[in-house]
Amino acid sequence: MKRFFFLLGLSGLLITPAACSNPSPIKGLHQPVEIIRDRWGISHIYAQNEHDLFMAQGYQAASDRLFQLEIWRRQATGTVAELLGEKELKRDIGTRLFKFRGDINAELNHYHPHGALIVNAFVEGINAYIREMRQHPEQLPFEFKVLNTLPDYWTPEIVISRHQGLLGNVKEELKNARIVHLAGADKLRELQWFHPVSAPNEPNLTLDKAINGEALFQPILELYEAFRAPLDFKKDDKKVGLAPPFDFETWYEEEKANVGSNNWIINGKHSQSGYPMLANDPHRAQSVPSLRYWVHLHAPGWNVVGAGEPTLPGVSVGHNEVASWGLTIFETDNEDLYVYETNPANANQYKYQGKWENLRIVKDTIKVANRPAEIVTLRYTRHGPVVFEDGKNHTLYVVRAGWQEVGCAPYLASLRMNQARTWDEFRAACNFSRVPGENMIYADKNGHIGWQAVGLSPIRKNWTGLVPVLGDGRYEWGGYLPIQQLPHKIDPMEGYVVTANNNLTPVDFPNRNAVGWTWANPVRAHRIEEVLTAGKRMSVQDFATLQSDYLSGTARTLVPLLLKVLDENLTKQNSEMAKAKGLLQEWDKQLKPNSVAAAIYVEWETALRKAVYQRTVPENIQSLFKTLPTKRLVDWLITPRVDFGPDPIKARDELLVNSLTEALRVLTNRLGDDMTKWQYGQAKNKHITLTHILSDWVGAEQRAKINLGPLPRGGYGETVGNTGNNLNQEHGASFRIVVDTEDWDKTLGINNPGQSGNPDDPHYRDLFELWAKDSYFPVYFSKDKIKAVADRTWIVKPQ
Repeated sequence: MKRFFFLLGLSGLLITPAACSNPSPIKGLHQPVEIIRDRWGISHIYAQNEHDLFMAQGYQAASDRLFQLEIWRRQATGTVAELLGEKELKRDIGTRLFKFRGDINAELNHYHPHGALIVNAFVEGINAYIREMRQHPEQLPFEFKVLNTLPDYWTPEIVISRHQGLLGNVKEELKNARIVHLAGADKLRELQWFHPVSAPNEPNLTLDKAINGEALFQPILELYEAFRAPLDFKKDDKKVGLAPPFDFETWYEEEKANVGSNNWIINGKHSQSGYPMLANDPHRAQSVPSLRYWVHLHAPGWNVVGAGEPTLPGVSVGHNEVASWGLTIFETDNEDLYVYETNPANANQYKYQGKWENLRIVKDTIKVANRPAEIVTLRYTRHGPVVFEDGKNHTLYVVRAGWQEVGCAPYLASLRMNQARTWDEFRAACNFSRVPGENMIYADKNGHIGWQAVGLSPIRKNWTGLVPVLGDGRYEWGGYLPIQQLPHKIDPMEGYVVTANNNLTPVDFPNRNAVGWTWANPVRAHRIEEVLTAGKRMSVQDFATLQSDYLSGTARTLVPLLLKVLDENLTKQNSEMAKAKGLLQEWDKQLKPNSVAAAIYVEWETALRKAVYQRTVPENIQSLFKTLPTKRLVDWLITPRVDFGPDPIKARDELLVNSLTEALRVLTNRLGDDMTKWQYGQAKNKHITLTHILSDWVGAEQRAKINLGPLPRGGYGETVGNTGNNLNQEHGASFRIVVDTEDWDKTLGINNPGQSGNPDDPHYRDLFELWAKDSYFPVYFSKDKIKAVADRTWIVKPQ
């Protein structure tokens, strides 16, 4: 079943304001608001003042994605157990434990000088729609009826929740420490690709001698993981019993491997139009509806179009009349796991700088379906919330989370970017963007391009942040690195910037421990650079084609190695292997849906990864270190490792050939004996099927309405067109945008599978096939063109 990734699922509305010829007046509006919904489902909102603009945005988001918003609300407030029962109690405890408890006014006004007004207006709009639906519950989306619940009202605290954020690395810290305890720091450095490094013994992975390595194998992060996990609506099977618990470890590995993005910019010397251009395609979990939501906001001082999450005001990626911007993940580390000694005579005291300090204690009450409410005790040290107590060893474990500081609601600082009209204004806005760490790119009509890395980056003077440390005062953050001291460029001489979650930090970067040590394989970035520097001036269509480029850079390296070995062992080849060899010899290394060679290659690479992993990763840490970086795989195959066997070259060659044999066996079982029917993109191989989170809860007729696919796909997790490494594409770019600053009406976009969460609305699935074919729709900016493609137009008046 398709999981509820990153806390956003689907919604639906049986009746939307857009469908009404005479929409009801809305209490709270100051002046009439015009809304034009275009044929692709984007709401173009024309308001006469700032308050009404964001109130209308909230109202429209709720009308399209009400169930999505309700699930966000429950997760943000720690009220999931009230709906789903005791199995979600730990999630709610974790949510309450990590709740933002700072000054709400300072928080809201961090994101924009009018932040409190904007967020409150947005919430007011959401609540106006919720009020209508509660008065007419027969019009509620089917999900509410299935779950027998009503949507509840929002507050600003829900908007600024951090629960959905791409946060730090505390999970990795604990895993690293466990591996170091079992296999040593040198083995972890050998297996993991930590970079950039200036010496073989970097990074420092040494555990403080006072930390008990054996004790680290307890469920230390159980509450943190419960708080961070996506909601799982898998229904209990009456025959089998309770549904299996959510597999957090597998989900986490998938997210680490697949969540990312591409973005790039070029100046006018590289474009056909002579103006700067920008492209962005964030890679997140695929879901129905999408994580992203397109909107156009127009009022005095505002004219911006693009996409963000429907739970947030403003636009995260898009453009205004002058400038455009986009984002990809930049690795910052704003979490640390602290270990404390507790007082044997008083478990509510911990040692700091040689003295006992009292824990701060907060009592809370959590409602639980079908049983009495739970009274919980939340405890905090000076560094953060206590996630685990080891009473036997008189030890506390605390997550120090920088994102609990003011200004760390993910993406909300883009409100300032929405109004930036120069690079200096944009870079100043970037100063307020703290979570997640991002590569923010910029291109404007005046000929300028730029890149600024952003993120909350604690300064660690005496440790790397890669393993737990003591909380006794010896490991303190030295403040946060000013964002403008993170890597950046303005109008670079080469005329372009490419980011694809790869490392762009120099090896001699000051405050090295303030930024990440592990980054994405640079193959996507290298392919983008290859195309951009091929000597051709680029067009909007060229950018769109590049966003769905399926060339495998790894195949370019590994296939010649395999073919060489096969040529040297002709007598050992059967007819099927000979056919496969012929196809690979003629193959262009593109993982296109209609390619048989692509299917053979991907299955071979998969088998080869498993074989090399088994040869190189010690068995006692395989449950902790589950994926070998591609960098290690390629390097060790080109220069065979001694632990391949007594004759490393012979052993390497056998791995290559045996993995091909295994790939052909797997494909025969999956796709049949006829190799001509082994096209890569098909329902039994690489495809996309989107399954509603409540699919198990409804009958076959409703499932046919709410589930989508299968449709064939190409690519995999390390092509520019990132489609993940599973047969069913569960990650990748659901949203894409391509901009030529010469003319904003040339902008192209997509959003899979559609803007609406209502299965009865044509915008629920109208973009699914377009997206699956790697196509786009025009995102018009001028009102005359928007009117020409209007689906529905209405005026919302004050009550």
